[in-house]
Amino acid sequence: MALPSTPARPFGAVLTAMITPMTADGEVDLAAAQRLATWLVDHGNDGLVLNGTTGEAPTTHAPEKAALVRAVVEAVGDRAAVLAGAGSNDTAHAARMAEQAAEAGADGLLVVAPYYSRPSQEGLARHVETVADAAGLPVMLYDVPGRTGVRIAPDTYERLARHPRIVATKDATGDVAAAAGLAARTGLAWYSGDDALLLPFLAHGGAGVVSVAAHAVPDAFAQAVAAWDAGDHARALEIFRTTLPAIAALNGAGFQAVMAKAAAEALGVVPGRAVRLPLVAASDDEAAAVRAGLVAAGVLAGTPTH
Repeated sequence: MALPSTPARPFGAVLTAMITPMTADGEVDLAAAQRLATWLVDHGNDGLVLNGTTGEAPTTHAPEKAALVRAVVEAVGDRAAVLAGAGSNDTAHAARMAEQAAEAGADGLLVVAPYYSRPSQEGLARHVETVADAAGLPVMLYDVPGRTGVRIAPDTYERLARHPRIVATKDATGDVAAAAGLAARTGLAWYSGDDALLLPFLAHGGAGVVSVAAHAVPDAFAQAVAAWDAGDHARALEIFRTTLPAIAALNGAGFQAVMAKAAAEALGVVPGRAVRLPLVAASDDEAAAVRAGLVAAGVLAGTPTH
């Protein structure tokens, strides 16, 4: 039950930060990616974000990234927006990634603040503007200071919002009150980057969520947003509460790519949970804990453990 895109929701409302399926020997599995992308869209996703953190972007290479975008676009067509990560601490590299994503058929870009180098706000703004200028695609910013070491400042948001192709942000700061004010000041569509904050973001005028847990509970996320939009906030909360065990299972350990792959394997959507170093695949015990979270969320048969 995908929700229609609008100017307030340029990429829809429920987007999954999609894993990059891999074979046992660590090769990108494009056929599995197509099956997963199709399953996610069939189960309520309006959009898919490829080649982000959960997609192991730091350890996949440019040809692999482009091939993944092409494969997913081929699989889902115009049924969902396909965004591609163009994130790097090297501005020239990020701009090339943007160009390659556009050539591969992406509908938009996810541009994270430069990580590790901790640039000034001027440097951050110039980085994003350069990447946005590199390809004629709409851009979703990504503010995740816990990973990048730098937060996008309010004045920088206002500056970037004036760029004609920067239309949204994925906010993983956890600061809902600031998000409400910034969304009003900038006119950007504001997406929660934290699964657990979906409803608080909607209550403060947010557009939706870029989610990890939607690998496991996409239908419930879409239903919760639809109930919220219909004004049935009690029903939205009721539905959202069913997702909490899955949110904890996929996010609680802090290794979202690892646990999301374990979840997708448990659901039978991908054939394995291989990742690339420095990530390490979920152990059998960790995979069992993820599976228990999915049982508790009602998406797998079994007896919940408490």
